Order: sequence, then structure tokens, then C-alpha cells
Amino acid sequence: MNAVRSVLHRWRLVLAGILVVGLLVGGFAVAWFSSLLSVRSIEVQAAPSVPEEAVRGVIGVPGGTPLLQVDTHDVAARVAGIPKVAEARVSRALPSTLRVEILERVPAVFFDAPGGSHLMDAEGVVFAVEPPPEGLPRLVTDEPGEDDPATRAALDVLASLAGELRAMVLEARAGSPVDVRLALSDGRTVIWGDAGDSAYKARVAQALLTQPGQVYDVSSPSLPVIR
Repeated sequence: MNAVRSVLHRWRLVLAGILVVGLLVGGFAVAWFSSLLSVRSIEVQAAPSVPEEAVRGVIGVPGGTPLLQVDTHDVAARVAGIPKVAEARVSRALPSTLRVEILERVPAVFFDAPGGSHLMDAEGVVFAVEPPPEGLPRLVTDEPGEDDPATRAALDVLASLAGELRAMVLEARAGSPVDVRLALSDGRTVIWGDAGDSAYKARVAQALLTQPGQVYDVSSPSLPVIR
């Protein structure tokens, strides 16, 4: 008798499991295809330099598309293709909203080239041709670009600066990856050398600039020179 009860109990568990799986599969199928969970609104968190219309123009998800069928990675890739967008995040908000958040590119330098001033971010990506913001340093290299070692060195040096010294930089000139020079707004020059030990060099330069001189060489920060 106990054996019969045990068998019946196991069969009840099996049937209950099958029922749960069926409900889950059915529920997923309804969510996947149902118009109840379709895209009815798209929320865009735009940025000052990226018009919302430009973002909406590349999302490419028609209204009424089942929300679970939206490939969020594909949408994010299209939005990130906008030059001024550094990163895009796309998410679903049940029952019917697609959300798009963007992180805009921030100019680190500009360089002069045919067509006007080209804005470049800290990764070396050129993303706009327009007048630079006030106080943005000019970059001078032979071939400015994200694959240019001299450009990378200059950007790394600028990234190491902070506060008053950063605000004083008018121009970053890199004849090579080991010959970075900073022209300051008061006419003085800091010879930086390569981008190695930049945090140490920045502290040394900050101290040296309290002394009279025109050229401050911190390329060997343990033996700095003022001329």
C-alpha cells in the first residue's frame, strides 16, 4: 500500500512539474508575441551636444514591435554610431517602454585641419568639426589621431594634469612620443618628454612654476631644469 502511495506521489510531482513548465513556456510565448507587451513609447535621455532627434532617427524600432523581440545590443550599437556618442545603453521597461541612455563624448583637445577645428576626446577619437570650447588645449602633432603614438602620449600627459596647471595649458605639442611640450597661457613652456611618470612630473612642474623662468624641463623629474 505504501509503495502505491509513493508511486502516486511521484506521478503527482511529475505532472505538477510538467504543468509548471507548460505555464512558463506558454507565458513566455504570450510575452514574446503579444501586443500587450509591445513598444508603445521610447524614452531617450539625450545629452546637450546630441539632439534627441538624431538618436530617435537611428533607433529603428517600429511602434508595436513586441518588447522582448527588440535586440537592445543592436539598438545600442546604432546609437553609438553617432559621432558625438561615446556609449549607449538600451533597456526594456515593462510593459511597453524602450529606454535609451547616452553618454556623450567630451573634448580633450582640438587640432587645426582642413575644414576647421577638429575636436578629439581623451581616447583620440575625432568626433566633430566645430569651434572648440573656451580653454580647450590645441594639439599639435604630425598626424593627429587615435592610432598615432605622439597623439596618445600628448593625451596621456594632459590626462595626468589637474587644477591650476591643467587650466594653464594652451597647447600640447608632440614631435614624437618622447617629446611632449606644453605651452602655457602666460608664455612659459614645460618640456615633458614622454608620458612616463606623468603624475610625478606634474607635481614637480607645479612646484617649479612658482619659480621665475621661461622653460621648465621635467623630462627627468628627479633632475628638473629651469631656464
